[in-house]
Amino acid sequence: MRGLGTRTILYQQNVAASLGMYNNDLISVDILNETGPITAGELSKLTGLATGSVTALIDRLEKIGYVRRQNDPSDRRRVIIVPEYESKEEISNTYLPLHAAMINLVSSYTPEELALITEFLGKAGSVLEDQIEQLSSTTRGKTSS
Repeated sequence: MRGLGTRTILYQQNVAASLGMYNNDLISVDILNETGPITAGELSKLTGLATGSVTALIDRLEKIGYVRRQNDPSDRRRVIIVPEYESKEEISNTYLPLHAAMINLVSSYTPEELALITEFLGKAGSVLEDQIEQLSSTTRGKTSS
């Protein structure tokens, strides 16, 4: 799992570099892809970045057309970050080779094997989320003392 995690991080860093982005910018784009529109504060919590860093990150993403700011209809003081990159050709073109290679890999498994792999990955993701929460709460405790 650590080896796969390392290769995933290295792949992501290379994708970010190929798009002329910082890695945290691409991570944030991926988070927005998963969550949909969220506030800057929520993005800060999910990335572990300080709110000032997230503001600069959103500015960069907005400038290249990957996100837009929208007033929260239920609270005009809050701003929601709305993903806008789905139609960006450079994103889809960058991930196409990986997608094709993964489709090729997946085709070598039976539906039953794929169901087991999918179940495992879902549970592994939950374990990682729990560990991230534990580590971030430990880190918050160390930085606030």
